[in-house]
Parts: sequence; structure tokens; C-alpha cells
Amino acid sequence: MNRSTRTLSAVVVGYHSREALGECLRSLRTNGVESMVVVENSDDDLTGIELSGARVVRPGVNLGYGRGVNRGAALVGGEYLIVSNPDVVVHDGAVSALRRVLDDEPTVGIVGPRIRRTDGTVYPSQRVFPSMWLAAAHALLAPFWPENPATRRYRAPRSDGGVDWVSGAFFVVRRQAFEEVGGFDERYFMFAEDMDLCWRLQRAGWRVRASDDAEVTHVEGMSRASAGRRMVIAHHLSALRFEAQTSTGLRRVFVPLAAVVLMLRLGVVLLRGT
Repeated sequence: MNRSTRTLSAVVVGYHSREALGECLRSLRTNGVESMVVVENSDDDLTGIELSGARVVRPGVNLGYGRGVNRGAALVGGEYLIVSNPDVVVHDGAVSALRRVLDDEPTVGIVGPRIRRTDGTVYPSQRVFPSMWLAAAHALLAPFWPENPATRRYRAPRSDGGVDWVSGAFFVVRRQAFEEVGGFDERYFMFAEDMDLCWRLQRAGWRVRASDDAEVTHVEGMSRASAGRRMVIAHHLSALRFEAQTSTGLRRVFVPLAAVVLMLRLGVVLLRGT
């Protein structure tokens, strides 16, 4: 297919993030994205928000992130699909840079940008699938020592410069690849659904890429702030689900131990948050 005929659309899943939604949609429109759908998982009144022509879908219940994306993707066309949090601002040229990767590399199924926080620092959005020991060290040390070596290794590209998975806060996925693996696994309510998607894409033969030529800014935690403890619990349960679903061989024997580690970590995080 000629590049000029390839189409692109965007799905934004919102949850109590109306303050940021308008700027997100404007930045997508500025980057040439015309077909957009917002799946609004909350009961927020969006009156007065500049929707930039986006269609708004209200399921009437919080579907979670992955299920919300799947519903939105079914309502828009496009060979390439942008998936975005509502509290993301897309920098000029970012969509073109990500699209160029998919245009030039037909085996790439999904590509993510460099993500910056509002203070300009880089968010670690390009990560590896952790070994059993790396996962355990990250889980146990991160609540007390955020910059420990295990966490830094987990939140970094592979030693060969490649990445295993990219953040679901913002990415562009080839629709063919997305549909081939059945979209997001809807058993994940929130968290780890992006890691799982990249895992399944790679098992299906697609490559995962990141492009530092594309940048977005992410206002972290806006939706999580309204959910608090529920999101912390969802995070840990999703991590356990991913471990249980993807572990093979000897590692599978240690899944019960992983459950103990994650529950201990959950207890620590909840206690420190009170």
C-alpha cells in the first residue's frame, strides 16, 4: 500500500481526566489525526471541553483501559491505530515519526515514543521482560529504593538497544497486528495490559520498537488519583496475572512464590500510602 493512502486513527480512554482531555485531543489533531474516539469510563461532564471532532462513547461503567481501547478500536478505521491516555500531550511531529517506523519496517507491529514528565525528565517507557530474579528484586526493592539497580535495569532498553515492551500511555500499533492477537487481553483491568500485548505480538512474529525521534508529555497519575488504593491493588494483581500467564518451564514452578512476593509488596505499598 502506498504511504499516502495509509490511514490512521486514535483511541483515547478517559477516566476522571476532563481537565487534560481537550489538550490531548488538540495535540493529536495538530499532528494530523482526524479520526478520534474517546471512550469515557467515568461520568464526567465533558461540556465545554474542545473535543476537536472526536466521537465520545460512554459505556456507562468503568471498562478498564484495555477493554476501553478494544471498544474504541472497533469504532474507527485506519491501518495504524494510536492508543493514548487522556493526560498526554503529543509533541509536534511525533505521530509522523512513529508512523514512519511502521512505514519503513513492515515487521514492526507496535512503536512507542520517548515519554517525558511535565518537569521534562524522561519517563522509563521502554522496558524489558524481566527475568524471575530481576522481577523479584524490582518488586521488593522499588518501594524502599526507587533507583535500585534491578529497577533501573527493568526500566531500560535491552543490552542490544532493543525494547521488549513500550508503555500503554501512548503508542501506535499496526491494526493488522493488533487484530491478529485479539487486541488487549480484557482480563487485565488496568496495568500490565501493555506488557502483555507486546508479549503476544512478539510471539506472533511482530517486532516492538521505540523511537526517540517522537516525544510526548504525560501528566502521570491523573486517572489513578481518583481511584487510589483500587489502582494499587489492580497493579499488583495484573503483574501476578502476567507472570502466571507467561511463565514456562522451571519459572512456572515459582509462580506461587511470585504471588507471595507481590502480596508482600502490595502490603508495604498500601501501608506506606496510609
